[in-house]
Amino acid sequence: MKQIVLDTETTGLSPEDGHRIIEIGCVELLKRKATDNRFHVYLNPDRQIDRGATEVHGISNEFLADKPRFEDVVDDLVAYLSDAELIIHNAPFDIGFLNHELRLSGRSEKIEQYCLVTDTLALARKKHPGQRNSLDALCKRYVIDNSHRDLHGALLDAEILAEVYLMMTGGQTSMLAEDNPVAGLAPDGAIKRLPKHRPELKVIRCSESELKFHNEYLKKINNDSDGQCLWLGEQKD
Repeated sequence: MKQIVLDTETTGLSPEDGHRIIEIGCVELLKRKATDNRFHVYLNPDRQIDRGATEVHGISNEFLADKPRFEDVVDDLVAYLSDAELIIHNAPFDIGFLNHELRLSGRSEKIEQYCLVTDTLALARKKHPGQRNSLDALCKRYVIDNSHRDLHGALLDAEILAEVYLMMTGGQTSMLAEDNPVAGLAPDGAIKRLPKHRPELKVIRCSESELKFHNEYLKKINNDSDGQCLWLGEQKD
């Protein structure tokens, strides 16, 4: 199943108060790698943006005056999101606004009927209880550069969240990238056999302090992954 990392910007905090979506940004992930298949649009909300919201995302009413309305893009958006897993930070906020916009455009379905939804805020709170789990805090925790994020933006935040999500759910991914050369493979991808009568490899065993550090690190991985560390095995203190 494809994954779509999604973020929105809005005129205010609640659709119940008549607020609308003014920007949608989406990044597609396939096999844990971002693709060029993205969805990004600014929308005319037919209402004024709250001053507090403008201070967050920097989008003005004048900028949106000539932009399409949600009903103009809803078919393309639904087609893009259908049969995907949506990755959203604080999903109830964005899903609430998307379902509100679907109703206003004359659709009876909810966004959850088109796709699955994963809330990275709920995931982060489970992995890091009692800690700050805003997108900025997670970037700091996972050493992701967000210094270019002076203001919120739907596409920019979706790009950053994609990196955060990959780190939260699997850590390093470049080792498995298709363009990463793998030792033991010939240039054409075939297995390269080692000589049968090769010298024996020298075995360098770890020290007691190195073993202790290794075991402690495995315990941390196991804790962060809710007991899913496959390498822990029968490791003892």
